[in-house]
Amino acid sequence: MPLLPEYDLSGKVAILATSGGDQAPYLAMALSEAGASVFTVARRQTYLDKVLAALERESFANLDGVVANLATQPGLAQAMEAFDNHGSPVDILVNDAQSMFAKPVDEITLEEWDEVQSRNLRGTFLITQAVGRRMVERQYGRIVNLISGLAERGMINGSAFAASQAAVLALTRSFAVEWSRFNIRVNAIGTGLMDTEGQTLEAQQEELVVRYTPLRRKGNPGDIGPLLVYLCSEFCDYSTGQVVYIDGGLNAHP
Repeated sequence: MPLLPEYDLSGKVAILATSGGDQAPYLAMALSEAGASVFTVARRQTYLDKVLAALERESFANLDGVVANLATQPGLAQAMEAFDNHGSPVDILVNDAQSMFAKPVDEITLEEWDEVQSRNLRGTFLITQAVGRRMVERQYGRIVNLISGLAERGMINGSAFAASQAAVLALTRSFAVEWSRFNIRVNAIGTGLMDTEGQTLEAQQEELVVRYTPLRRKGNPGDIGPLLVYLCSEFCDYSTGQVVYIDGGLNAHP
């Protein structure tokens, strides 16, 4: 994508933390294309492999990554130790904690509820706290949380997942207020339906939720990249505690 000088991330180091989903490779590529070196922390090896393969395919700079459960203290320590092996400071943190779960509310077990909150909320809190402390010391940082539009909407069978996303949005706003005096900007990108399989427009529009979306199509993960790069850049200096939705207008519905 064309890059404005104001959005240049050259020399910046980013940590990308992902607990699932197919958009993580696109997030990593956007950061790397803008000049940042990316270190990936993934909940599963398959997630990490996809990110590293995408960066290698495009010959983008990266700092490899690690598989770790960020919802636990040992997992967090493992991730930070692996990052520290590179001897680099951290300028950017991107949290992609959207591990989906769908089940009727009266059938959700306590174990399932705790697991969803652990993956999407607890892990996001712990790594943001750890990385944020380093940013506070350096008096600089950019943090971006990827959330679902369900952070502000309800959906049948989506209560546990929606609750986790609403909580991450609340963390975004709270961290933004608390850390603003340290030159740290904390924002969120709300995503809607994303097509990572190359569906035709006709196939997409067979789905009811796509027909309900004002733009009548799914998004492309590449649609997220330009906004992500802006929010991670030094040029993003007067925006914090905000969420911007890239969802085809879905959240504009009453």
